[in-house]
Amino acid sequence: QLQLVESGGGLVQSGGSLRLSCAASGFALDYYGITWFRQAPGKEREGVSCISSKGDNTNYADSVKGRFSISRDNARNTVYLQMNSLKPEDTALYYCAAEDWIDCYGTSWTWSDSFSSWGRGTQVTVSS
Repeated sequence: QLQLVESGGGLVQSGGSLRLSCAASGFALDYYGITWFRQAPGKEREGVSCISSKGDNTNYADSVKGRFSISRDNARNTVYLQMNSLKPEDTALYYCAAEDWIDCYGTSWTWSDSFSSWGRGTQVTVSS
């Protein structure tokens, strides 16, 4: 059973930073592409950023380009999302999802249905 656990969320003021972590257990994360999704109340789930299994390709939603950075440490079986210049509209529950065929090209990395393994999420709240 693939298990993903997110951490690092919290309450931060507008303009602040947070680093989210997605830790995997039960499997070697370096076989999987990872996408960070987020979902705010009353809104659809949104693909925020993706990193390929070896970390050689990344992709970002337009809404976070230049502010968020995704990285991975396969030795630690962990993927990170560094979030800078946070805005109130970034407030959401953030999830990581894993799938072995995801390479982060095109748009498939933004589709929830592309992924079979999910964490439970970590809440990010940005105050104005």
